[in-house]
Amino acid sequence: MTDTPRDGDRPPVSAPATSGPSTGTYSVGHKPTSPWPALWALVIGFFMILVDTTIVSVANPAIKAALDPDTNNLDNVVWVTSAYLLAYAVPLLITGRLGDRFGPKNIYLIGLAIFTLASLWCGLSNSLEGLIVARAVQGLGAAFMTPQTMAVITRTFPPERRGAAMGLWGATAGVATLVGPLVGGLLVDGFGWEWIFFVNIPVGIVAFVLAWRLVPKLATHPHRFDIVGVVLSAVALFLIVFGLQEGEKYDWGVIWGPISVWSLIIVGLIVLGLFIVQQAKTRSEPLVPLELFRDRNFSGANVAIAAVGFTVTSMSLPMMFFLQSARGLTPTEAALLLIPMAVLSGVLAPAAGKLLDRVDPRIILIPGLLCVAGALVWYSVLINMDTPILMFLLPSALMGIGNAGMWGPLATTATRKLPPRQAGAGAGIYNTTRTIGSVIGSASIAAFMQSRLEANLPGLADAPAGISTGGTLPPQVADGFAAGMSQAILLPACVMVIALIASLFLGRYDKADAAAPSAAQPE
Repeated sequence: MTDTPRDGDRPPVSAPATSGPSTGTYSVGHKPTSPWPALWALVIGFFMILVDTTIVSVANPAIKAALDPDTNNLDNVVWVTSAYLLAYAVPLLITGRLGDRFGPKNIYLIGLAIFTLASLWCGLSNSLEGLIVARAVQGLGAAFMTPQTMAVITRTFPPERRGAAMGLWGATAGVATLVGPLVGGLLVDGFGWEWIFFVNIPVGIVAFVLAWRLVPKLATHPHRFDIVGVVLSAVALFLIVFGLQEGEKYDWGVIWGPISVWSLIIVGLIVLGLFIVQQAKTRSEPLVPLELFRDRNFSGANVAIAAVGFTVTSMSLPMMFFLQSARGLTPTEAALLLIPMAVLSGVLAPAAGKLLDRVDPRIILIPGLLCVAGALVWYSVLINMDTPILMFLLPSALMGIGNAGMWGPLATTATRKLPPRQAGAGAGIYNTTRTIGSVIGSASIAAFMQSRLEANLPGLADAPAGISTGGTLPPQVADGFAAGMSQAILLPACVMVIALIASLFLGRYDKADAAAPSAAQPE
């Protein structure tokens, strides 16, 4: 099928849309337009989404105290995060396609409006149930927005300039996931838990105005929506994500009647298999174009980003528990130890992106992944009761260097050869893979931490104070607790090996790709 927009969306004949591969611009008529302002506008909203995936982690105790003070069950407040992740992960494949069909700008603006209004709803919630529902709506808005950022980059930047753009995208992803706990700690300590949501409102309004003015209306492509694929993918992802997210709550056993956590996951995997078979047999337009995976760069980058999502989500939990419960730091003090990570990642990632336009991506990516894995091992060595607190700044800096060489190169490699009409679908697949990796990481690290605690502190349940008291652990359990957290953080370090292996199979940057025209075609 040719790559043409719908008739109603064609630019006027007198003003054809062209691209300038050598300058990184696209043109309407004879007026060149830089894609960078549009990207900066999108980055604001993207940053807000990713911050919200981690910012709530430090606010959970305050939310529990305010909205669910009469129960000893901590599982209830976990749904504040679970609802967001479920609503975020499940629709990503569909929302990527919606951007192709109705234009990434339109779908992005709809998602941003939903996200911002849901943030206001979250902050005004006076019950835990109301907050959980509002967070689910917020996650839905994020799902509408996320694939569009990568799709706009793919369609407005020519291949030989796309590395710098993806470097900015990668810096945003890396910094946001690290800044979330820091911002959350400051807001909760200074103003209250509601402000982790209220802060999104002015940011969302500014992001909406800038995106409305600066993001071009790109040509849409006629798509037939695969309704069967939509239903199968939604059911499969919901069952798998729900099972993984809630497994620890039910001790990986029975949920209700004959339904167990593992039965949900197994059924989800079966439905996922049916979805893949159905996609392979669909001759018109499948929801997931499987031919994209014939490109080893796209396939390898998806495997690697799943491992990266796992690592980034799981690594902070044992660290934060150790620093706050064993060493007695406040949420803000613990989060301040991540500053070198955030600063170095933000400063170095754009430079890495520009270099990526000229070199084999593995030259940047593999050292970056090794730095992240090395930093996690370094953290494991330092997690004990005798280490000076300031020593934790050193692996934080190494982690920031690694992040700079990780996010952008993976995204660039995954999207470099995407056909323009499948930019949204490819971005949806990539972000779904990353999110599923994050969910698996969240569930796995919780289970692994518990097993390490039971191995190092067999009498923890009978100790005078537990890990959820909100204070510092008593000396008789602190050493064993620290040992458990030290061992737990090695899990994401081991998972980084998967990302390293996948990266070794990525192909070299083909200079011929740079000669391919960009797909930027404003409506």
